[in-house]
Amino acid sequence: MVRAVAKVSFLVVSLCVAGQISFAAEDPFEPAPEGVELPKGKEPAALSRFGEKPADEAYGAFQRGYYITARNLALPRAEKGDPAAQTLIAEIYARGLGIARDPELAGEWYEKAAAQGVPEAQFRYALILLERGDADSVPHEEAVRLMKAAADAGNAMAQFNYAQLIIEQSPGFKGQVDAFKYYRRAAERNVPDAQYAVAQYYTAGTGDIEVDLTEARKWLARAAVHNYDSAQLELGNMLLSGIGGERDLEAGFGWIKRAAVAGNVASQVALAKLYWGGIGVEADSTEAAAWYVLARRAGMRDRVLDDFWEGISGEVQQASIERANRLR
Repeated sequence: MVRAVAKVSFLVVSLCVAGQISFAAEDPFEPAPEGVELPKGKEPAALSRFGEKPADEAYGAFQRGYYITARNLALPRAEKGDPAAQTLIAEIYARGLGIARDPELAGEWYEKAAAQGVPEAQFRYALILLERGDADSVPHEEAVRLMKAAADAGNAMAQFNYAQLIIEQSPGFKGQVDAFKYYRRAAERNVPDAQYAVAQYYTAGTGDIEVDLTEARKWLARAAVHNYDSAQLELGNMLLSGIGGERDLEAGFGWIKRAAVAGNVASQVALAKLYWGGIGVEADSTEAAAWYVLARRAGMRDRVLDDFWEGISGEVQQASIERANRLR
């Protein structure tokens, strides 16, 4: 879903082809999510993300966690214009590895490396520029250019984000068609946001894509495995209904519960109904009520479950409240 915004929000949310746009990094100075070049919270598996010719000693120190040593070794080369060293220095300052986080200095080094064509630096610097300017600003235009360059060079996160930018700029048919190409590339590289987006295309028959619920279910499953809770909920519903493939009540229940446990409020409501009706699981009024208590605490109301709540005994209500307190 897409929205033109003056200040880009870096939240990962459900998207379709008309509505809200968001980008797939919570913070331009955070590492890329798991399954992309640098799993979030982990060290890099491939040093090529920093450029084609990494400085071996600096990167060796970086991999072993000697970040200050890595910075000291990389800095002379970075100052001489080595793009790989510049990207490494930027990464250290961006993430505060061994030193205080310095977003401004990180941005300066990302900019230098981006100018020399390092895709990871282009992606990171594009995110920074998107935070600085609105949709009509020069920084935004430069961000789009850099994001496309990184996407075309194969950076999976850039591919997803560039697809978002395409729809932001051109929300009609052509934009949807052009964006799908980049969503698909990113989806094939296991970016959950992109996998969910591709599923929405096949569900709705968007752009020049024909409705294909089997294909939609396949992509929802791939996103669900990567803990994308909206995909887990939709996959669960497809399994429960036998849409896009065989019906599997237990598997459908399992995916919806997984999303509910992760905090997806709509899934908590759905899970309450499954427990109430004994669909894919043995019926359990206390468990059903407990999950609805959680959903109501989050602000979600459901008329059917309100009636269910009013119909159970005070003892079951109390037990469900105690259970909900343990589920938090």
